[in-house]
Amino acid sequence: MSYGPPRPVARLLLTPEDKEAPARARRLLRLGLGEQPDPALDVFADHLAELTGAPYAMVNFIGENRQFFAGLHVRQSVSLERAADSKPVLGRPMERDHGFCPHVVVRHKALVLEDVRDYPRFAGNPIVDEFGIRSYLGAPLIDSTGMALGTVCVVDMEPRPWGKAGLETIKASAADLVVRLERRAADGLPLL
Repeated sequence: MSYGPPRPVARLLLTPEDKEAPARARRLLRLGLGEQPDPALDVFADHLAELTGAPYAMVNFIGENRQFFAGLHVRQSVSLERAADSKPVLGRPMERDHGFCPHVVVRHKALVLEDVRDYPRFAGNPIVDEFGIRSYLGAPLIDSTGMALGTVCVVDMEPRPWGKAGLETIKASAADLVVRLERRAADGLPLL
């Protein structure tokens, strides 16, 4: 009995294909973004956390192979090493296939996940189990060329009803930051 050639197995692609990644990496390099912490972006993340009441807030630039939180607000201390209980602690670099920001960048749209476990595509993401992330709110940083450079986002360890107010806040914050980033790049003006 012959069964023929095996059929390809359909699989859920967790991280979307990002055809803009090489151009984005070049654009980020020209703008001097995405490879090092930026104190002004840390202040921006602090403000975003205060606005939303979230324990974590980030300004995230996404390159070809990884993400980098150039702006980061974390309620507890940040370490790039694992905590005593061997759970990872949020640091600045992150694998490209971790988290939800790559989806926001590829879609060019904000993303609201009140409980990530309610979405099969996102429930299996490594940060859900590794870091205990349960809710996410993010918006793309779309520059004047139409390119999504990265995101501004907030996350929580508990499900959160971000609602329309949260969505409007994150989108307005992203638009505001893009204007500031481009002004800083063009005129050398301070970010904040």
